[in-house]
This record gives sequence, C-alpha cells and structure tokens, in this order.
Amino acid sequence: MFCEKCKSLMIPSNGLWTCKRCDHQKKVTKNDKQVITARGEEREIAIIDQEVDTLPKTKARCPDCDHNEAFWRLQQTRAADEPETRIYRCTKCNHTWREY
Repeated sequence: MFCEKCKSLMIPSNGLWTCKRCDHQKKVTKNDKQVITARGEEREIAIIDQEVDTLPKTKARCPDCDHNEAFWRLQQTRAADEPETRIYRCTKCNHTWREY
C-alpha cells in the first residue's frame, strides 16, 4: 500500500496503514490487497498485521532497561575493508544500539 499524500510505502501496524515518511494513517480493511509486479508477472502478497521477529537472539545487556536478551544482526556500514557493525535490539523494550 502506498501513501495517498507522499506516495511512500505504508506499513500495517495495529489495524492501520502508517506512512513512515509523513505519518498519514488509513484503516486496514479485509478488501486491501497488495499486488507486486516481478519480472513482468503480477503476484499477490500476504499482508501481515503483526511483528514477526525472525532474528537470532543473544545475551546482551540493554543500556536502557538492563534486560539481558537482544535480537542481533550484522550490517556493513563502512567501507568493504572495515569490519561489519553488530546491531542489537532489546527483546523487552525494543531499544536499538550498535557495537563496532
């Protein structure tokens, strides 16, 4: 679903389509269908109105709430000859932090 105001991609959350750019909201209805075109072929995709966490978990102390478990991922944020950045998100408060 694309935003009617700024044409940016909208994300379903708590029964509403929410635009990350301009914060415009629209109610999710059962008639909403999302169709994408890939390689000249139209395909209907599923709309999931819930957070699905598939990231791995590790023991890491959250600097905000002191919880001891976090999701983690690696991302190349610098030049290719530099090491990747570890990005953590607390499983309790969703605070995100990074380690270089």
